[in-house]
Amino acid sequence: MLKEIIVQLHAGKSPAELKVKFKQVLESTTPEEIAKIEQELVEEGMPREEILSMCDVHLAVFQEQLEAQKPKTPPPAEYSINILMEEHKVLQQHLEKLKSIVGRVAQGSSFAEVSEEIGQLKGIADDFLDAEKHYKREENVLFPILEKHGVSEPPAIMWMEHNKLREAKKRFNNLIQGYASMDFEDFRKQLAESAETIITVLGSHLFKENNILFPTALRVVTDEEWKEARREFGAVGYPRFTPKQLIAVSKVAEPEKPMTEALVVLDGILNLETGTLPQAGIEALLKTLPVDITFVDAEDTVRFFNKSEVFLRTKAVIGRKVQQCHPQQSVNIVNRILDSFKSGRKDVAEFWINMKGRMIHIRYFAVRNKDGKYLGTMEITQDVTDIRQLEGEKRLLDWTN
Repeated sequence: MLKEIIVQLHAGKSPAELKVKFKQVLESTTPEEIAKIEQELVEEGMPREEILSMCDVHLAVFQEQLEAQKPKTPPPAEYSINILMEEHKVLQQHLEKLKSIVGRVAQGSSFAEVSEEIGQLKGIADDFLDAEKHYKREENVLFPILEKHGVSEPPAIMWMEHNKLREAKKRFNNLIQGYASMDFEDFRKQLAESAETIITVLGSHLFKENNILFPTALRVVTDEEWKEARREFGAVGYPRFTPKQLIAVSKVAEPEKPMTEALVVLDGILNLETGTLPQAGIEALLKTLPVDITFVDAEDTVRFFNKSEVFLRTKAVIGRKVQQCHPQQSVNIVNRILDSFKSGRKDVAEFWINMKGRMIHIRYFAVRNKDGKYLGTMEITQDVTDIRQLEGEKRLLDWTN
């Protein structure tokens, strides 16, 4: 019946009409059920883009019940979700402040008259951009954990919203940074439009994560997973507006490794065709390589990465389908590469991009055994900016000491 509500919403039925019609069903609806409904609809063929476009209409029906089911007590202090929730509170405060500032700018007649407001807008724009670390922690730590518990579609839809927000915040920041070269009336008009987009999209996004994604996570994620997520959070980093006391609490000690594991590291020797290496030596060697390596097995599951200097990687991606590690608009390219490697039509695919003024070279290689059987795909990512600038020869060591 809950699924039927969403289907009827997409067919154009009024949210108010459906709230009356399905009143008894809605009274017992849980966030986890809404997450499962979205997942089933995608599995049955409904495009994610359609669900994303209708999310606000869904909320018009489910909002009252979701708010009524908010947990009465906060999660345990060691749960990493507390950090995300507190960051949401700061972002919500920024939205309210932004709305107020835009109203004051609308009453102004010149840049000189609203100079204080311009300064406040710059601070908000900076915090919006710095919230990227918040999104990265969700995408690379929380989302993979949820997927391991069978909750995959809500994270995928939230990631799509992250991408919408990235574009909206980038436009907002460009507007604030370039205001001095604009006509005041034009600036005021563009500010109102840009701020309205962010207030609407980010406000809706925060509500959905607070009332659907996070409560679902609290139902399925284990205590140990929350503690491990705290360690992963620290590896990704925090926005400047994250409450400092939460960052201090989030520094969870690494669990002690059992003696049996230490013995394997000391005594384990891997015999290879061209030599032998101790297990500890292999790990050190792979981390020392001047490239980032990621290995995806024959079933498209991420099994290993050596480090994450170019693109962000966390241990939470291990065991995750590689398709879920990319934005939705890139998945078709990923699948095309993997299909070509599996069929034997291709063995290499490469790309190069400019990222923060650096040239990044990305290569994918099909990994096969001696008989040509496909074992998986290796991704090699390398910053080649300095390499591209090499000229002539260098045959002598130029160390000074």
